[in-house]
This record gives sequence, structure tokens and C-alpha cells, in this order.
Amino acid sequence: MRIFKFGGASIKDPQGVRNVAKVLNKVGYEDTLVIVSAMGKTTNALEVVVDHYFNHPKQLPSAILELEQFHLQISKELLGSLSSPLDLKLLNHTEELKRFFKHNKASNYSFVYDQVVGFGELLSTTIINAYLNHVNIDSEWLDARKCVKTDSYYRDANLDWEKTKQAIKGQVSNKRIVVSQGFIGSDENNFTTTLGREGSDYTAAIFAYALSAESVTIWKDVPGVLNGDPRVFKNTKLLNQISYAEAIELAFYGASVIHPKTLQPLQRKEIPLYVRSFLNPEGPGTSVSKGKKLEPLIPCYILKPNQVLIRLSSLDFSFMVEDNISEVFALLYKFQMRVDLIQNSAISFSVCVNNKYDRLEELLQVLRSKFKVTFFENVDLYTVRHFDSEALKSIEAQKDKILLQQRAQETIQYVLEK
Repeated sequence: MRIFKFGGASIKDPQGVRNVAKVLNKVGYEDTLVIVSAMGKTTNALEVVVDHYFNHPKQLPSAILELEQFHLQISKELLGSLSSPLDLKLLNHTEELKRFFKHNKASNYSFVYDQVVGFGELLSTTIINAYLNHVNIDSEWLDARKCVKTDSYYRDANLDWEKTKQAIKGQVSNKRIVVSQGFIGSDENNFTTTLGREGSDYTAAIFAYALSAESVTIWKDVPGVLNGDPRVFKNTKLLNQISYAEAIELAFYGASVIHPKTLQPLQRKEIPLYVRSFLNPEGPGTSVSKGKKLEPLIPCYILKPNQVLIRLSSLDFSFMVEDNISEVFALLYKFQMRVDLIQNSAISFSVCVNNKYDRLEELLQVLRSKFKVTFFENVDLYTVRHFDSEALKSIEAQKDKILLQQRAQETIQYVLEK
């Protein structure tokens, strides 16, 4: 079986949905499972819905209606007068969302977030499944929450691999193409959980591992994996081949094309990952598999914006040793801070973190009781893998903005003020 994953950019409008069918017809769809993200910016729209629920309840009905009308309009444009059965399924999803808000008594933001944002994938896959059948591609809709079993760490759930493998093998049909959702799963109480933003790639890898798939293909709006985000860096080049280990390194540092969790299960079974363009499905794309570390071997540029740089030193100028540092990491874990860079000296410790869960002030309050604290918000973290003299020149040109720099044999990182 092959696993295909289509992201939100590839299905942002009716033309995108039609193009999914065109891609499948061009490359074939026998023994294929398709993982789909929410359409366009739907996840962002659902995050607004969650915010309205907590902070602006009077605006909640209109936000849900806007979401509903967006998907119904796509249904109408795709199926015309034959859209009524699909419209009913879409309305069932939005009615379920409304019922959740009506009956929910939980005040935990992360729990509510996961129960709400997953509707984007439920709506998109309902549309795509209906359209594929409409154009004579025999398709079956599968609720990923029945397959992807996790703990209850909402917004970034951890997988229960054994339960997930058993569920997938029991649920996935090999008689027709299967359409299912990325990003979402469920816990032991059958509440919806999510795998973190961009988690649809991870979902594709989960299904691939459980089914010992032939390959995973991620269809994107770029020709493959580039050596930098073309929206940020100029003159980017296509990487033809990346080894698993190198791809994991790039993902760890924040390369946006591949989700950090995606590669480990594929590597364990040596399942190749292809990144190809849905605009040019017959193009070569990029292969992530056994083989050369990187082809061609050129610098790879990665930007993580909107980070927080925290600098700590002991109140009495004593050494920052193991017990101090272990205490800091315990606090970073407690307040859900993703650590992207660390640097320490005899009397200071610096860490660059992602304030994903908006708990910075809580963390700083505790740190100030134990350390002298300086922090910089909204900084940019740049990473260059396989840097050369040109890359170093670009860094030196911005030296007046550099707050921190760290260099290893193959990688250089630096934190810049905006």
C-alpha cells in the first residue's frame, strides 16, 4: 500500500480538490490511502472559534456559520445540483460542533482546542471522499480517531503504538482507496486529540508504519524539499536525495517541509518518503531514504521566527552547574516550553524556546525567584546546516543584531533581534 498526504494548501479551494483527483488519475491509486489536512486556513479559523468560545461568546455563532458556509460553498461548486447528500454530511459535522459547545463543562483550553480544531479535517475529508466518488474513483471515508490512539496530552498527544497498529489493521480496507484525516486521534475516553501543528505528515507515517507501506508521498506546492523556505530565502535549490538521518536533523532544527516526528517510524522500516509537487505530479521531487546524506551537498537554511531568548545567571554569581541546569529544564518541561537552542558558561545559561502555549510569564515568575533573568521576545532563530563561506558572510553582515551564536562542525545557529 502507498500512503499519500495532501496538505491544506493543496485543497484550499474547489480547484485544489479537483486537482487531487487529477493527481490520483495520473499516478494511480490502487492500494492507496490518502491522508488529508484541513482546507486552506480552516485550522486558523477554528482557533478563532475556540478564542470566541472563551473570550467573545457572542461572536461564536457567526464564526461557526462562516466556517459552515465556506465548506458548503465548496460542496456546491464541486457537485452542483448533486451536492445535497454531501451538504447534509457537512451540516452534521457542524451541528456536532455546536452540540459540543452547548454541553461542554470543561474549562481546560487545550482540551477544548482539540475537540474543536479537528473538525477542519473531518469537513475536508468528507468533501474529498464525496468528490472522488463523484468522479468515479471508488473511495471510502475513514475516521482517523478510530485508528490513531493516544494519551490525553491535548494539543501534542503521544501515540500508543500497539493500540494504533491493531486499530489500523482492523479498520483499513484494501479494496478501494481510503480517505482519512491527518492531525487527529483519540484518547482512551474517545475524546479527540491532536498531534501538534503540521501533524498530518506524522499521521501519514503512522499509517505507513502500521501497514508496512511501500512508500509515503507528501504532495506540496513546491517541487520537493528545498534548501530553504523560498518565502524567506532567495535562490533556493531542490534537494534530490536526503538520508533519513540528515532529514531528521533538518526536521529537528525546524525545516518546515517535514514534520519532526514523521521520519522515525519510516526509518525503522526503511519506508521511503517522497516530497513531490501537486502542481507537477510527474516531476522527480525529493527522496528521503537510505543513500547519500545530501544530494547536492549545499547549505540548508532554516528560520524559526517568534522565539524567546532567556538568559539566566545565579543570584550570587556562583557557577551554573548540573543541579541549577536540571532545575531549569524541569521548569521548561512544566511550563511546556519547546527548547530549540541552549548555551552555557561558568556563570550563565541561555536558552531559546518556543512559547507555543503562551506560558512565558508563568515561567519567568518562577525563574526570577531563583535566578537573575534577562529575556528577549520575538527573536528569530536561524540555523544553517553544511554552512560555507558565503553563509558565514551573510551572518557577519547582521552582526549588530546577533544576540547569540553557536557553531558546531556542520551547523551554525544564531539568534537575531528583529
